[in-house]
Amino acid sequence: MLRALWFGLLLQLGNMLLAEDPPTLAIGSRAPAFSLTGTDGRTYSLESFMRARVLTIIFTANHCPTAQAYEERMKEISTAYDPDEMMLVAISSNHPGAVCLEELGYTDLGDSFEEMKIRATEKAYPYPYLYDGEEQATALAYGAQATPHVFIFDRERILRYTGRIDDMEDPYLKPTRLDAKNAIDALLSGTAVPVETTKAFGCSMKWKSKLSWRETLDERWKEKPVELTGIDLAGTRELVQNRGSKYRLINVWATWCGPCIIEFPEFVTMQRMYGQRNFEVVSVSADKPLVTDKVLTFLKENQAAFQNRIYTGEDQQEFINAIDPGWQGNLPYTVLVAPGGEVVYRHAGIIDPLEVKKAVVKELGRYYADDR
Repeated sequence: MLRALWFGLLLQLGNMLLAEDPPTLAIGSRAPAFSLTGTDGRTYSLESFMRARVLTIIFTANHCPTAQAYEERMKEISTAYDPDEMMLVAISSNHPGAVCLEELGYTDLGDSFEEMKIRATEKAYPYPYLYDGEEQATALAYGAQATPHVFIFDRERILRYTGRIDDMEDPYLKPTRLDAKNAIDALLSGTAVPVETTKAFGCSMKWKSKLSWRETLDERWKEKPVELTGIDLAGTRELVQNRGSKYRLINVWATWCGPCIIEFPEFVTMQRMYGQRNFEVVSVSADKPLVTDKVLTFLKENQAAFQNRIYTGEDQQEFINAIDPGWQGNLPYTVLVAPGGEVVYRHAGIIDPLEVKKAVVKELGRYYADDR
């Protein structure tokens, strides 16, 4: 059900974007020129890859589950050839502001240039990773339709193959039709490319002309109701026991806690990112019940449209132990609880949002295949 809802959202987004997608570069066309900055700080152009007999350009993205599923195979293709034979370059052309939070359910990183740097370092890309997200001129010139979308050029930089990498999106299974590799091998051997075009399956390109769609979803989120209910000691224990099917990110906070106020919007972001999957945020206020109105006002101001509770019991020590026996009682405090009650992540003090997102994605998975 969740995957169906997720695909429904992506289909709706994709249909809006597809109407203005540029035509894909035709086989036999010359590679359009570009000048783009890489995550290593260098500027790259077609001339940067002159030594290679074959040039492979792949339009990709940090956030896309399909693109992430192909990361290791892209690295394998890149390192399988001597640079004199073939060089591979990856380009991210999504406009960061056009990527909706609801589209980030399978990632810990968005598509900004700074986040690209993080991904390139973490994954040790053996190829340049270039940013085209502001003007998107390169993606428009090449007619990239999805992430990933492959374009393979010969020595004269004439397009000889465009489409998918292979026929298997699932990273846990082996592909049977290595379309991109077959095209590279054919060009290097001087033979005809066996299949010149295939469909590029993946996430739609996020054109900056569609910034309004993210604004629309932001407005829809603001319209969601925000509620606050009391929770006693028994209810707190039951909350942490987590007998449901979702991973539960519990944040204990208070209106008088400065770090709590600073970090709180990050939990709203994470609910929007991962709420389409088996995940939920629950906030538990440690404020006194006498200031319930103040707590609710803060929650509404921060658009906290998820489960919000305020502790109504008297025994603070038992409350602390009910949340996590290892917690010393300092606020804020955050735990990620798996279905069945196992705490898989805990942190005292203000969170590092990226660290928490990594913990969530580690449990939920980065690929559509992880939803099986």
